[in-house]
Amino acid sequence: MQVADKVFVVTGGGNGIGREVVLGLLQRGATVAAVDLRTESLEQTATLASAGDRLTLHTCDISDRAAVEALADEVLARHGHVDGLLNVAGIIQRFVPFSELSYAEMERVLSVNLWGTIHTTKTFLPALLTRPEASIVNVSSMGGFLPVPGQTLYGASKAAVKLLTEGLYSELRETAVRVTIVFPGAIGTDITTNSGVDVPGAGKREISAEEAARRTTPAPEAAATIIEQAVEKGEFRVTLGKDAAMLDRMVRLAPQRATDFIAKKMADLLG
Repeated sequence: MQVADKVFVVTGGGNGIGREVVLGLLQRGATVAAVDLRTESLEQTATLASAGDRLTLHTCDISDRAAVEALADEVLARHGHVDGLLNVAGIIQRFVPFSELSYAEMERVLSVNLWGTIHTTKTFLPALLTRPEASIVNVSSMGGFLPVPGQTLYGASKAAVKLLTEGLYSELRETAVRVTIVFPGAIGTDITTNSGVDVPGAGKREISAEEAARRTTPAPEAAATIIEQAVEKGEFRVTLGKDAAMLDRMVRLAPQRATDFIAKKMADLLG
């Protein structure tokens, strides 16, 4: 679809990949309604964008269905229509085994990652279906197709987003709404801070710039560009990073071997 002169809603627009998607869409000539839980983060995005009326800021807790319904009313009142929805917002869990998570922690992850995506998609879909061309992009995770130690519940939430999105694709094939699922690998964002968790072992040893680059490739800016191109092309499935692409192939060919591989490589996450 043509991005210029279209209106997009982007959740998680106050930081990380979401912020870069907002900035990238604006650079391509789009109008963006940026959504985030933190007003100050959205304001920082606006400062970086300097896009005037083509960017509106919307503080919203996407886990709250009523708040999302009010958000849709607000966006449509400001812009008249919506051509695309990009669900980028997400949080991770504490790096602990499933058995050590409280129900409150599990509910929070599911509320944001799964129910937040359901709320926005369900609410904006009627408006998208009225457009001559439209787009839905849902960000899952490498952890949505391959289990990561200490992120079992997070992975389950992102696996649910994967199948939700694939189901939407199958249902909307004969409509003008293109549906895309995105699987990021290890990308340098503030998701741990924004999720209120710490990475085990952080600060125990220095990480070289070269190692950090390997762990966080592509950068959020590059990841956002790939997502924006997927919107333009109407792509069904996108992986972000060599790690996600490699493990995606591996898990298809040898699921148990891939699971054992990642469990050994990332065992230190559990201390």
